[in-house]
Amino acid sequence: MARIFTITEGLENMGALRTGGQGSVYKARRTGPIITAVKILPTPIYAESEDDSNYINFQNEVAKLRKVNEKPNPNVVKILSSGITESGSLPFIEMEFIEGPDLAELLRPPHNTIFTIKETIKLADQLACALSHCHKVGVKHGDIKSNNVKFNVHSGNYVLLDFGLSVMSDEQRRSSLRHAGAVEFMAPEQNEGKMLFETDIYSYGVVLFELLAGQVPFPLKDNGETSRNSVMIAHMEAKVPDLLALRKQHLPESWSIEQKEHQMRVPGWLLNMIAICLEKTPEKRYSNGMELQEAIVINSIIASRHEQEDDIITVLKTENERLQAQILKYQYEAKDIKRSSVTVLKPVFIALILLLISAVSFAGYTIIEKKFKLFTPVKDSISKSRIKDTISKSATAALKIKPTPFKPKKVTPPDTAAAKSNDLGINFPGDDSVKTATPAASKPLHPVRKKHKKKKKFLGIF
Repeated sequence: MARIFTITEGLENMGALRTGGQGSVYKARRTGPIITAVKILPTPIYAESEDDSNYINFQNEVAKLRKVNEKPNPNVVKILSSGITESGSLPFIEMEFIEGPDLAELLRPPHNTIFTIKETIKLADQLACALSHCHKVGVKHGDIKSNNVKFNVHSGNYVLLDFGLSVMSDEQRRSSLRHAGAVEFMAPEQNEGKMLFETDIYSYGVVLFELLAGQVPFPLKDNGETSRNSVMIAHMEAKVPDLLALRKQHLPESWSIEQKEHQMRVPGWLLNMIAICLEKTPEKRYSNGMELQEAIVINSIIASRHEQEDDIITVLKTENERLQAQILKYQYEAKDIKRSSVTVLKPVFIALILLLISAVSFAGYTIIEKKFKLFTPVKDSISKSRIKDTISKSATAALKIKPTPFKPKKVTPPDTAAAKSNDLGINFPGDDSVKTATPAASKPLHPVRKKHKKKKKFLGIF
């Protein structure tokens, strides 16, 4: 058990959280309910004056860390204070305590050994946001690894922790990394003690590789000097392994076949971004966190558009397949109907058509012939001879009739009423003058007159 000692006045030591060659992290509590995390560095400071280079370097780096918290960021741990311990004169940095597991714990049982694509993209975005926030104020983290990224169970965010290396001098950093650093996450230039913005980018790429592949590109077999050197040389010279092949090996058995197939479709832009981060030469990587974050944003937007286009294409393909299946169904039904129908030979069909036409023609001819017989007029020769005979007989009869001479009789003048009536051509009883009147003088309304007119009209036609 790590020994308990007083950190500083008003800061209670509640026990060690993690120890290592780069220092120890203790859980502490200020006076009151506030829980914090304190990073104690291993290099003692003998005098808090300008004569001690360690103290000067520590103060300079702490001043940079204070700039990180000038604008709060949900993905960067808050630096609360810094100072020198009362026991041992060791420099320390006090940070907020993040409750939740780190990435290394999330990659061990009972959790899966790999992250889903969705969760990996979420972490990639938030960790790039943290690096961008730090690099804007000139702070290089220098020790990005799975243990230094925690999941905040209260906010649901991933938070970058432990800025211990950032407050060390170059010599302290070189010695610390050589003997106690996490060589699996170290950039090639760190073997020489260098720490650049691109160094953080490389370590960032190793973290993402581990989440997707289930292991780091160059695992450390043991903590011996030989194994550590081989890993550092691999970072400088060896080719990065196939990420997708390693991911396929580490797929959880509890996942269904569909889920495994889906989780193997890692976006190409994400694989390409990790490859750029893991370039051996710093100049070939993203230059800083701002450029890295911009690349994620742009690629995410492009990927979203492609997903929308893919969704539209998928819908169209599905609809096309449905229509093709419907057409095939109709074709099969038409074939079944054709097979079930009576087959008629072509010569027989033509003979039936001709027979039908003949029957219709015969029926039409019969009807027309009957109408012709009913309405056919008498021949001209017969009609003319008959008419001539009738005219000749009528003329002969008319010549034999002798007209009777008209003898006027003395007529008693009728009374006034009768005279008036006679003037109007009305027959009164006992009026003989009307009977003896000539046809021209009187116009009696009698059927004989109508018959005479008809006869006269008939004779007048010719």
